[in-house]
Amino acid sequence: MLRVLCLLRPWRPLRARGCASDSAAGSSEIQVRTLAGPDQGITEILMNRPRARNALGNVFVSELLETLAQLREDRQVRVLLFRSGVKGVFCAGADLKEREQMSEAEVGVFVQRLRGLMNDIASSAIMGLIETTRGLLPGAGGTQRLPRCLGVALAKELIFTGRRLSGTEAHALGLVNHAVAQNEEGDAAYHRARALAQEILPQAPIAVRLGKVAIDRGMEVDIASGMAIEGMCYAQNIPTRDRLEGMAAFREKRPPTFVGE
Repeated sequence: MLRVLCLLRPWRPLRARGCASDSAAGSSEIQVRTLAGPDQGITEILMNRPRARNALGNVFVSELLETLAQLREDRQVRVLLFRSGVKGVFCAGADLKEREQMSEAEVGVFVQRLRGLMNDIASSAIMGLIETTRGLLPGAGGTQRLPRCLGVALAKELIFTGRRLSGTEAHALGLVNHAVAQNEEGDAAYHRARALAQEILPQAPIAVRLGKVAIDRGMEVDIASGMAIEGMCYAQNIPTRDRLEGMAAFREKRPPTFVGE
């Protein structure tokens, strides 16, 4: 059973330089909340663009990029959760109404920024499928990530047909890790994600970060190069206090206390 978290700090916008909605905090499309108490170290990003169903518009992407850049420098953040402030919707994909008003050059610049964002959050495969139903080629990484997740044949089938998948179907294909039955409050997926975050939270943060680097970079190269990347990441972890703490805790048969150093 999931435990109830009582210690919550209020949602707040992180000031994004050069964003149109920065003039009014209440209109921020991206907001941040840090959890406290036993869940200190978990930070949530709230996507809050209800009129466009959290579609990826220019201001939305700018604010999200700036927020991620700031959180990346915050050593107190160990696990990051994305959640929606729009009931029944996570993200509708590209904002095609806004994109229709852009020039070809503006579209190119925006898609390049969007591709960089997707590299950070690695979720563009499903968004890419949505675009094909509207006559567009996935441009934020969907044609590259989906074959790596599902294989070339199935990726082509889904992209060529623009087929929409339910959560259960996506889970059966291995496109998502978990599918949960919805609850009355409509936030079952959030609770499952927070439970997973609670599993990650007590682990050594440097080892988790380096493990992520090794996996992400290694998937882009052949296995021999990937092993070399893993070796470099492992070497960076050797001198850390957390590695020594982990070995000491194992020897002394006690839970480790990691500090991220």
